Amino acid sequence: MIVNEDVQFYKENGYLLVRGVFNEQEVLEMRAAVERIIQRAAAAQGEQNHAWQGDFLPPDQLKKLVLKGFHDVHYHDAAFTRAVIHPNMVAALNGIIGPNVQLHHSKMLVKPPANGAAFPMHQDYPYFPHRDHSMLAASVHLDDADEENGCLAVIPGSHLQGPLPHVGKHYLNHKEHPISSGTPCPAKAGDVLFFNYLTIHGSDVNRSERTRRNILFQYRDAADVPTENTHFDWGMGLMVSGENKDFNNVKPNYKIVEA
Repeated sequence: MIVNEDVQFYKENGYLLVRGVFNEQEVLEMRAAVERIIQRAAAAQGEQNHAWQGDFLPPDQLKKLVLKGFHDVHYHDAAFTRAVIHPNMVAALNGIIGPNVQLHHSKMLVKPPANGAAFPMHQDYPYFPHRDHSMLAASVHLDDADEENGCLAVIPGSHLQGPLPHVGKHYLNHKEHPISSGTPCPAKAGDVLFFNYLTIHGSDVNRSERTRRNILFQYRDAADVPTENTHFDWGMGLMVSGENKDFNNVKPNYKIVEA
């Protein structure tokens, strides 16, 4: 799936686009799963006529449901559980991270046509900082993405700067790091863009008449550990490849408390 030159490119640039990780049928299955999740989310809020209709959502739902995305989609549909451990994904992850790989969390992002929101340039590091910085995002493209419909843009080599100060821990100063400063990463449906959580990235608005659907899987080396008590989740640490050599650190330490 990837060769030594690809791994070296990732180490130097902080990102790597891998073509054709998922085939057409697998992409269709994930698109259908996205549709079902949005339908259930709309229904759970007790609202009417909020079903995903082709490439559109009712306008009054765009901000509520689409722009914020949904976390932990592998809890909502098995299509994403299969995607998390897909052999092609594992092959790429083994090359980039190593033999022992864990899932940290998953997320669904949908940019609707014409007014899909932009994501200012940022690092993912502030959301879930880790000791060894092995954490990366695998952005699975369910639609063709280009500059017109808001594809991801990265700043090559920016991961080598280490953690940078963010505005409210969420975004970099947009005057110093405008989206236009990034290198666009157009991709086809089924392609996966891997990028380190220190790599500066963002995406512009969707100006097209095409939806842009992405699934994000965050992975890390099993030996890497969080440095702050933040973004912990049920099921975090699922082994995707290899083994967890720390017997006493295999899952979050949750306690059930009565309200």
